[in-house]
Amino acid sequence: MSRATGAGSTGVRRADPVALTQALTRIDSRNPSLVPGAPGESAIAHRLADILSDWGFSVELPEVEPGRPNLVARIGPAGTPGLMFAGHLDVVGIEGMTHAPFDAEIRGDRIFGRGSADMKAGISAMCAAAALALDEAGRAPARHLLIAAVADEEYASLGMRRLVESGVRAEMAILTEPTRLAICPAHRGFVWAELELTGRAAHGSRYDIGVDAIRHAALVLAELDEVEATVLPRTTHQLLGRGSLHASSIEGGSGLSTYPERCVVVVERRTLPGETADDVLAEICAACDRVRAKRPDLRAAVRLIEAQLPSDVSVDAPVVARLRRAVEAEGLETRIEGMSAWTDAAILNAAGIPAICFGPGDISLAHAAEEFVPIEEIAKATSVLTRVARDWLSEKT
Repeated sequence: MSRATGAGSTGVRRADPVALTQALTRIDSRNPSLVPGAPGESAIAHRLADILSDWGFSVELPEVEPGRPNLVARIGPAGTPGLMFAGHLDVVGIEGMTHAPFDAEIRGDRIFGRGSADMKAGISAMCAAAALALDEAGRAPARHLLIAAVADEEYASLGMRRLVESGVRAEMAILTEPTRLAICPAHRGFVWAELELTGRAAHGSRYDIGVDAIRHAALVLAELDEVEATVLPRTTHQLLGRGSLHASSIEGGSGLSTYPERCVVVVERRTLPGETADDVLAEICAACDRVRAKRPDLRAAVRLIEAQLPSDVSVDAPVVARLRRAVEAEGLETRIEGMSAWTDAAILNAAGIPAICFGPGDISLAHAAEEFVPIEEIAKATSVLTRVARDWLSEKT
């Protein structure tokens, strides 16, 4: 199969992951749910759709919300076993950044810009790899490969949820999140919960009738601190270690000489596979009960804000073995690690699609004041993913 290798009408050379990373990083795709008035994913989805269409993919742009599409691109015959490469198009805000957020400037061996690491380099690597695999096949592929570039991962993962709800299926998936080229089969989930303490407002001199909601919040937080320090370390995961809990915010009080009637604390609990949102809410309620046993006037309400499941794929799973073989064949060090951040892999796994993470860039630079991705990692990720895709497309069903 012979295909043109020039930039064509899109301005991006075919299967060039570095040029594609720059092209995508230059597009402001800040999530409007995080940044009011931000443009969202429409411009980047349409730009990538044009490029992938030019490269020979069949492309669709189903809307998640008005003006916020997913991108779904395919090669190979429908109805055959599918491999999914997936990532997200949205990025977070740019406040406090120490360099131009959307210039995609190359300095030395790095591309700088918001989203360069998280995760436009990963999307570029998987798209270039799929195109190269199609070129190398030299004939009609025996199976199909699906590219999913979704909206809203940075807020509520509406894009991946809608993709799954639409009935899209695959035998396995690789999300090209920034892992520094480590294979990451698992990550923690999270639970955001609000704890509202109600006291009784009174003049600061009226200790006999005032009930201090802030002090009650402090007592509950002390109980949760004990959970964090002594209970959570007892349960560990081979790749993820232990769960964690921290207080994200606290608000309360109305004046220096007034007993505070209300205090609201928001906590985040990072969960291990097997732990649920109900488990965490019960954990917080139990802490309140222990305080109430000593302070009967404690009034506390616990509310779930949001929760996302952990993700956990066996290190012996076929998708891990397939990716590991490709890494080794490319002469790279094989590292199997737990992912520190949450990803859409959890949604795919919950839908019965084994999903793991592997991609260029460092997750510690995501959302940071300085964000960049090493060009060498983009090239290596592309090589590995090309091998995975080529082997998949050539295998007979």
